[in-house]
Amino acid sequence: MARTVVRAAALILLVALGGCASVGPPTLPRDRLAYVSALSESWKQQMLLNLVRLRYGDVPVFLDVTSIINAYSLESEVNGAAQYAPPGRGDTFLGFGGSARYAERPTISYVPLMGDKFAKGIMAPIPVPAILLLVESGYQADVVLRFALNAINGMANANAGASTRAGDPRFLELIGLLREEQAAGGLGFEAKQEGSRSRTLMLLREPLDAAMAERHRRIRELLGLQPGLREYDVAFGSFPGGGTEVAILSRSILQVMLDVASRIEAPPGEDAQGILPPPTEVAGARLPPSVRVRSGLERPGDAFVSVQYRGHWFWIADGEYRSKAAFSFLMLLFSLTETSTAQTAPVVTVPAR
Repeated sequence: MARTVVRAAALILLVALGGCASVGPPTLPRDRLAYVSALSESWKQQMLLNLVRLRYGDVPVFLDVTSIINAYSLESEVNGAAQYAPPGRGDTFLGFGGSARYAERPTISYVPLMGDKFAKGIMAPIPVPAILLLVESGYQADVVLRFALNAINGMANANAGASTRAGDPRFLELIGLLREEQAAGGLGFEAKQEGSRSRTLMLLREPLDAAMAERHRRIRELLGLQPGLREYDVAFGSFPGGGTEVAILSRSILQVMLDVASRIEAPPGEDAQGILPPPTEVAGARLPPSVRVRSGLERPGDAFVSVQYRGHWFWIADGEYRSKAAFSFLMLLFSLTETSTAQTAPVVTVPAR
C-alpha cells in the first residue's frame, strides 16, 4: 500500500507539471495559416460580390479587417488524497480528482470604407508611381496600363464602364510597344528624390539593335517626345507639358471595377427582362485577360471564388487560369490604393464564438 501511495503522489506531480506547459506557441502555426486562408477567401468573395453589385447597378460596400486578437487560456487543477493504515482497518482510503478548462476568445475588428477613406481608397486615381512599380516588378506593361489608365499623353484608353468608348488606336499600339521593350530590356522606370522634389522617370536604354531603335523611335513619336533623350519625366495629368514629359491619367479602383463588371455574364433571362443590360463589348479594343464571371442557379463545385446574389450564384471557374490571374491582379491594384487616412467611421468589433 505504501508503494501505491508513492506512485499516486508521483502521478499527481506529473499531471500538475503538465498543466503548466505553454499553450501559446503550438497554436501559432495552426492559427496563423487558418486566419490567412480565411482572410484570403473572404477578400476574394467581397471583391467578387462588389463586382456583381456594380453589374446590377448596386452600391459596392467594403469592410476592412483591421485587427484580429485571439486570447487563449488553459486552466487545470488536480487534487488527490490518500491514507495508509494497517490491514483490516476500515478507514483506509485513496482518492483522486481533477478538472481542466480551455478557452479561446478571438476578437475581430471591422472598419467600413466610407466617407473620406472611401473617396481616397476607391474613387481617387491609382497613384502613378504604384502603377509603374508594377511594370518595373515584371507585370506585363500592356496588361497593367490597359487596366489602370484612362489616357497617356492625350491618347484615350478604351472604356467599357459607365461611359463606353472605343479609345484611341494609338493607345493600344503604344502599350504593345512598351510591352515589347519591357521584354527586350529596353524600358525602365525610376523614382528619384531631388531635395524636396520627387521625380518619376521613364528610361529608354541605348538601343541594342535596329529593332529596338525603331521601337524607341515609334514610342517617342506616339508620345510626342523629343528624340535622342534617355530620360523623360512622368507626371499625373491629361496632357504633357512639353516634349520631355509623359502625362498619365490613371483610373480609380471604382473605374477599373466598373470596366470589369460590365462584362459579367447575366443570369439566364435577366437581360431579356431588362434587369441587366447585355455585357458591354468595346469594338476594336484589345482587352487584357478578362475576368470571366459565370452565373447560374446552382452553387458551382469547381469555383476559384463564388458568391450568391439575388438568388443566383456567380463564380470564377478554378480551371480558367487567365481569368483567375486577372482577378488577382485587380485585387492587387486595390491594395495599392491609399486607405491609411484617419478613420472617423464607426468601428464594429465582433467577438467570435
